[in-house]
Amino acid sequence: MANRIGNRAVVLGGSMAGLLAARALADVFDEVVVVDRDELTGVRGPRRGVPHGRHAHGLVARGHQILEAQFPGLTDELVAGGVRPGDFSGDIRWYFNGRRLSSVRSGLLSVPATRPVLEHHVRSRVRELSRVRFLELHDILGLRSTNDNSAITGVRVRPSTDGGASEVVAADLVVDTTGRGSRTPLWLEELGYQRPEAQRVKIGLAYTTRHYRLDTDPFGDELAIIPAATPGHPRGAFFYRLPGDGGAVELSLTGMLGDHPPTDPEGFAEFARSVPVPDVYAAIRDAEPLDDPVTFRFPASVWHHYERLSRFPRNLLVMGDAVCSFNPIYAQGMTVAAMGSLTLGRHVGRDPQPDPLAFFRDLAQDIESPWEFSAGADLGYPGVEGRRTVKTRLANAYVSRLQRAAVHDPALTNAFIRAAGLIDPPQALMRPGNLVRVLRHSGRRAPAPNVPGEGRDPVPGTGRVRRDP
Repeated sequence: MANRIGNRAVVLGGSMAGLLAARALADVFDEVVVVDRDELTGVRGPRRGVPHGRHAHGLVARGHQILEAQFPGLTDELVAGGVRPGDFSGDIRWYFNGRRLSSVRSGLLSVPATRPVLEHHVRSRVRELSRVRFLELHDILGLRSTNDNSAITGVRVRPSTDGGASEVVAADLVVDTTGRGSRTPLWLEELGYQRPEAQRVKIGLAYTTRHYRLDTDPFGDELAIIPAATPGHPRGAFFYRLPGDGGAVELSLTGMLGDHPPTDPEGFAEFARSVPVPDVYAAIRDAEPLDDPVTFRFPASVWHHYERLSRFPRNLLVMGDAVCSFNPIYAQGMTVAAMGSLTLGRHVGRDPQPDPLAFFRDLAQDIESPWEFSAGADLGYPGVEGRRTVKTRLANAYVSRLQRAAVHDPALTNAFIRAAGLIDPPQALMRPGNLVRVLRHSGRRAPAPNVPGEGRDPVPGTGRVRRDP
């Protein structure tokens, strides 16, 4: 454990990135203050500051490994709360282009908790740390700095509920984890620094989610049915049981480039019908809805390249979605935040007031492979704006062939799941053994994808459609 220096760090934002940052800082600082505009104590459901918390979330394998290491016994706590873990490949029905990947036991654990459930358990563990306190229901007004703006000395905050006076929370280190709405680029400009260059991949994504209670079980022994969106079939779905024994399920439908799942019940059902896996629509067609559909829009993946700046004020760091926000269909955001918290821990362990540019350079290494995997894949959609290098085009063509081959070859399914789970880098998909398997199987005929349409009804659990006579 690092030596304590007996002073204060302030974390801006209390969602997953902020909680993980607080966990890392508590090993070094005498006091860690987590500031958030929302109420946090006792909250178990979605909250205003996490609008995407009402929709499907995933913690890929690397993220689960980090959380379990940082909070030993967390998985057992989730299981006791009704979450049912399983194998990331063997217990999930993965579909790409309407074709199911070969099932295989990957040895990687999937813990399909909803975002509010996962956040509640992690927040409870962080609250148990004696050196962490939460300053909730407070708006963050801005930073305080030295007279020459060379270093940050604190944060100005104000209660958000009673119109109370603002106050300055002095800090020896401030970490911004306020997400996509981070104001650090503006604050830098006000302090006389450059904004970081922002790299954007515009995807025009929307999630629309509805919950049901089913009379039948479309999952069997499996955890979820996931028809992934691809350029050939850009409508996708995440369909899984909710924690507990109430028989409730969550269905999040996804659409790219403005093709958004509707929020009216009839339109939502028809969009589900258009997903190229009939089991999804078959399960919800006559099910009892528990709420109305709600939508969350995600216009673009954005990477703020702080590591490219030549000047930056001391005693200020940025991490999580405030640095890089990923297309959520790849479920990378929480895991990259967890990886970033390990990088944060290494830097403050060496120096409680670390060199920010050195931190950002190391953080960029955490981000690079996940960004290459997701943003590169999004550039496979013809309508997505962005620069397509020869490397990007070749990688997308190869991954498409790999997904076709993985319909026949469980070893390729395992390789893909390991890369998607951030256990292996994307380059691992091109190891010689995988290349040989792709060449061997990608040309084999596979069942045609099922795209339900007029006059055809899905037959549950069969991968077929029933045609009207």
